[in-house]
Amino acid sequence: MKPEVVETVIETADVAQETSQEVVEEVKEVVEETVEAVEEKVEEVKEAAEEVKETVVNYGDKTLAELSGLFQELTESADRMKRSKEAEALKSAFYKRLSREKAEAGEDATVEEPDAETVEEPATEPLVSEAVSPFAAIEAGFKSLYNTYKKERAEYNRQLDAEREDNLAKKQAIIEDLKALVEEQGDMKDAFPKFREIQNRWRETGPVPQQNFRDINDTYQLYVEKFYDLVQINRELRDLDFRKNLEAKTEFCEQAEALAESEDVVGAFKELQKLHEQWKEYGPVAKEFRDSIWERFRAATAVINKKYQAHFEGLKEQHAANLEAKTALCEKVEAIAAQEITSSNQWNALSKEIEGIQAEWRKIGFATRKDNQKVYDRFRAACDAFFSRKREYYNEFKDSMNDNMAKKLALIEQAEALKDSTDWKKTSDALIDLQKQWKEIGAVPRKKSEQLWKRFRAACDAFFNERDKQSKPENDYYGNLKAKRALIEEIEAYVSVDAEADTEAARGFAERWGAIGFVPFKEKEAVGAAYRAAMQAKFPDFNRGGRRDGGRGPVREPRRNAPLTEKDKLTQKYNQLQQDIQTYENNIGFFGLSKGAEQLKAQMQERIDAAKEELKQLEAQIRELVSKEKEEEQSE
Repeated sequence: MKPEVVETVIETADVAQETSQEVVEEVKEVVEETVEAVEEKVEEVKEAAEEVKETVVNYGDKTLAELSGLFQELTESADRMKRSKEAEALKSAFYKRLSREKAEAGEDATVEEPDAETVEEPATEPLVSEAVSPFAAIEAGFKSLYNTYKKERAEYNRQLDAEREDNLAKKQAIIEDLKALVEEQGDMKDAFPKFREIQNRWRETGPVPQQNFRDINDTYQLYVEKFYDLVQINRELRDLDFRKNLEAKTEFCEQAEALAESEDVVGAFKELQKLHEQWKEYGPVAKEFRDSIWERFRAATAVINKKYQAHFEGLKEQHAANLEAKTALCEKVEAIAAQEITSSNQWNALSKEIEGIQAEWRKIGFATRKDNQKVYDRFRAACDAFFSRKREYYNEFKDSMNDNMAKKLALIEQAEALKDSTDWKKTSDALIDLQKQWKEIGAVPRKKSEQLWKRFRAACDAFFNERDKQSKPENDYYGNLKAKRALIEEIEAYVSVDAEADTEAARGFAERWGAIGFVPFKEKEAVGAAYRAAMQAKFPDFNRGGRRDGGRGPVREPRRNAPLTEKDKLTQKYNQLQQDIQTYENNIGFFGLSKGAEQLKAQMQERIDAAKEELKQLEAQIRELVSKEKEEEQSE
């Protein structure tokens, strides 16, 4: 054999061996990438499921109208077909809320929730008359929205299925082209561009039905491997292909490394899945770069996956903390709802406390999906228990106040029937008895309280004022008032003569003022002030001014800066006691209905009775001192 032939054979053998080894490495890489793709696909499905589970929104706080509005917005959104889980969550929340509100309204709480998989035909007649159920209209509106959405989604799914079936047919045709290319076993210089064109067509073709995904990809990879088994392309073209694949995969590594630095953990994870899909579409790189380029891409992937996992671990911890905080609030409201509450003030104070707890609840985020609804139901039940008890209390309290108002109206009618009576003694006793009964009756509605009191007081005052006018001369308060006003006019008309005459005149006016008896209590302060003003204007240097008690007693006012006499002390005590009695009587009608209030009213009535008794004794003592003074003046 010729030397050049031997050399050619040897060279051909070396090339074949090298080519065979490279093909083995490529097949190995394809197998490794396929296994890795399967593992990543499983992990992607798991993470996607976790993501969906964690991002489900809780609609338990929404009203029926709000849920219908949210569903309307969803059906009008551009991405509505990708939000099917949100649509089903809204539907479930709507029918739970509808069932609960029907039960609260006393209606049949059974509702027929539409099936997500079955498209219903529109009803020819309303299922429930609006006159019978107030929920019929909103339920019918929601069901109409939902059925329209189901029809649209069903059509959308049919289109997707049709597209996937069309893609399946396209990929099967591509495999047939690849199979024909492998079986031709022609010149690889011509076959290689066809092979690349087939690969591009494969990448551009969309997804196929899930049940066909594995078989169609396995078949494609099988013929790719067979093609590389037949590769006899020259080294330059092969190296060029390796360089293009390396450039593409290097760019994928750079993109993955940039995603590893992103703060949007969830978004970065989603983009990473797209990079992995694109990575799989490219063939092998040169042997010396295969391990390094894959390790670089896998390192960036590991960083993103760890951050993604840590993100959801953090969410789980936060959900646990939220659950603990919400459970504590449930316990607070349950403790409040179990308290013994006996007064309106307590109810109001505890209502504000619960409203504050509800505001705090709204600031806390979601708990885990399995616990969030349970803890919300517990919190809502505790709040409902409290406010149900409050409504019952105020319903009973309102009935009691209405009963009290009827009783007071009856007393008013009796007082008004007696106000014109001239049987002073008998009628006085009767009205006093009515006043005692009035004080014993509990509270009435606030809007009516003042009106009723004024009407009752007016009837009593009408009788007692007339009685006082017709009383005996020694108790003629209105006669005394008339005399004191006449004396004030006389003082104001006085014309000064000289100092001595003025002093004598002032002393005479003062003595005449002191000799006049009591005036009505409500006129005491005004007439006393008028007297003092007149005396001060006419006799500024006279130290025996007008009476400080306004003319209710028979004693003159002591001189300024002079020591108080016994009569002065008694007079001051008498006046103060009168004011105390008036204060007691005005306040006693404002006590509540509780047992404690009844005890306070009894104690206050005892004080009033004791003060009135003491008032009689003081009046007798003052009259006795006035009589002694007159006797002493006459003896002088």
